[in-house]
Amino acid sequence: MDEMHSGAADTAGSGPAGGEHPGKPGGPGLPRPLLDEFARRLHGRLVLPEDPDYHAARTLWNGMIDRRPACVARCRDEDDVVAAVNFARDNGLPLAVRGGGHGVAGQAVCDGGLVVDLSEMTDVDVDPEGRTVRAQGGCTLADLDRATQRHGLAVPLGVVSATGIAGLTLSGGMGWLRRKYGLSCDNLVSARVVVADGRVLTANADEHQDLFWAIRGGGGNFGVVTSFEYRLHPVGPEVFLCNVYYPQEHAAEVLRACERHLADVPGEAAPLGVLGRIPAVEAFPEAVHGKPFVALLAVSCAAGEGAAEEGERALRPLRQITEPLCDLSEAVSCVQAQTFLDEDYPDGMFYYWKAVNAPGLGDELIERLTAHAAAAPSPDSTIDVWYQGGAMARVAEHETAFANRGAPYLFGIEANWAQEADSERNLAWVRETFADLRRFSTGGVYLNFPGFLEEGTQLLRAGYGGNYERLSAVKAAYDPGNLFRFNANIQPSARPSA
Repeated sequence: MDEMHSGAADTAGSGPAGGEHPGKPGGPGLPRPLLDEFARRLHGRLVLPEDPDYHAARTLWNGMIDRRPACVARCRDEDDVVAAVNFARDNGLPLAVRGGGHGVAGQAVCDGGLVVDLSEMTDVDVDPEGRTVRAQGGCTLADLDRATQRHGLAVPLGVVSATGIAGLTLSGGMGWLRRKYGLSCDNLVSARVVVADGRVLTANADEHQDLFWAIRGGGGNFGVVTSFEYRLHPVGPEVFLCNVYYPQEHAAEVLRACERHLADVPGEAAPLGVLGRIPAVEAFPEAVHGKPFVALLAVSCAAGEGAAEEGERALRPLRQITEPLCDLSEAVSCVQAQTFLDEDYPDGMFYYWKAVNAPGLGDELIERLTAHAAAAPSPDSTIDVWYQGGAMARVAEHETAFANRGAPYLFGIEANWAQEADSERNLAWVRETFADLRRFSTGGVYLNFPGFLEEGTQLLRAGYGGNYERLSAVKAAYDPGNLFRFNANIQPSARPSA
């Protein structure tokens, strides 16, 4: 359920279409004096293949990814980012951008090129009176939550605290507050962007408006975002976490009851339905280990004194649909609520995710969801039902680059497995499930869950919808040479935007 700055695979084919590790050694041989000169210009440091920390610098959260860059620029500040972008452009190096957290497609590292690593750029500055926060591009959700919750405020972010804010925001950003306060990109007020020619631009409602429009849903196509300024909302500090697991044979009853509940309380909590198998871990009663479940997960959105009690009352109907396998719901701090899924996504496991929008929950569709969930090769895999609507649907389709806002459901197909030898079976399960569920879709995918973008332009046009051509024109204006191509890559149009 997580994202990284560069978002997804390069449409030219840099992603591992068949699940193989793509790590190709080599790359352009740069003279050592040139590298030494570049290293001296950095306030951070340049990591080279012979350095002892090179392996750590190139290793990503997703164990599927094994790429070997020529060098990694661990940036300390915006000047370092400018120097790195200029160095890659001037020397014809492939350029990837690494933010603060998870990126399932793994395009934060490229073979034989330069990685601009922002992970040490984690400053957060909160303005509680103005209800805004500025965070550097290497921050994770945890960095932002810790700082904003000191003031009882929150940014609508994702659902796992190790997620990087950059990739999450640039391709949309769906989390626990999406129906109440919108997507992460909807709450972006301003950003600092290093573009392909090395300029540092401020993008907001008044400056570089075309760029500001594009970075709210158009991915990492337009430059390196060194800082994000967000609007803040009162949430917590205590919230109620709905975390209830029902027998999977009740999937239709549970999912539809949740749908009816949201119709009665529009724009409040944003539940996540999950179909999977109970893991054999201490948090769950031993009697239900391994049982197929349909879960409803949600975090209340209330703020101030009594917020958790108010949240418990609001979410209680989701916990009383039928007899549960177990109910782990509880009042927790807002920061704790953001972390409760973290253990499900450890570093080094193998991940491959796709997603598809759908207009409703018909009988046949729910039957297919249940059948596919039961067929998953890995006990750690799930199919997730994201209930959309509310605030995220009230933003006009062309107001930001994020498309397909009107779809009431998004189905996330998550293959998560522990052994490399099982990769082929897990990849096949996701692809077969995705192909089947697309029969029920009226269009649209979520490009933070892109697989490896094997379908190229077809998938991109589904993801960007009617905004694709405008995005292509903005791309031509700010990155005509397609320097920033390790993402859900938009080809620049022949004529730049005005």
